[in-house]
Amino acid sequence: MLTRVREVGQTQSSSASIGGPFTLVDNTGRTVTDQSFRGKWLLIYFGYTNCPDACPTALTTMGLALRKLGAEAERLQPIFITVDPNRDTVRVLADYLKSFDSRIVGLTGSQEQTESVVRVYRVYVVARKTGGDDYSVDHGAYFYLMNPEGRFRSVIAGDTSGDELAERVRKAMSSWPM
Repeated sequence: MLTRVREVGQTQSSSASIGGPFTLVDNTGRTVTDQSFRGKWLLIYFGYTNCPDACPTALTTMGLALRKLGAEAERLQPIFITVDPNRDTVRVLADYLKSFDSRIVGLTGSQEQTESVVRVYRVYVVARKTGGDDYSVDHGAYFYLMNPEGRFRSVIAGDTSGDELAERVRKAMSSWPM
């Protein structure tokens, strides 16, 4: 399911059809919905724990951006949503996220729940067999920035530096009513 997103990082109007309702389970075992995060900016990255490079790099970048934001980071909820729910259980996500900033929340769910959130965020995801029962998952490598009302604000390339990510988030938050 490949969906085009205009120019990477381009701010879209609030009527863009990216994002929407979801119900998933966080890395503590608690069921959450998109409504659970209302009132906070969301910085969402889709990936999986067996990803060899893009995901750990993006989560490290997310942590760097949070530190760069300082106290402003309290208005932001960083989220890592798995695109591989078969392997990324609550326990696996919790263990994996210990290597990154503790403010990052991991989300997983059933295959259907995960496919639903991937669909509403228009994320490219394709599983590829690598031998035997093993597989890798090709996926889009973008940060999705959602405003406190849950509306899409922008997409930012996953290879953006921590400084640049913090600046982009800060700029978006500063244009939003307190």
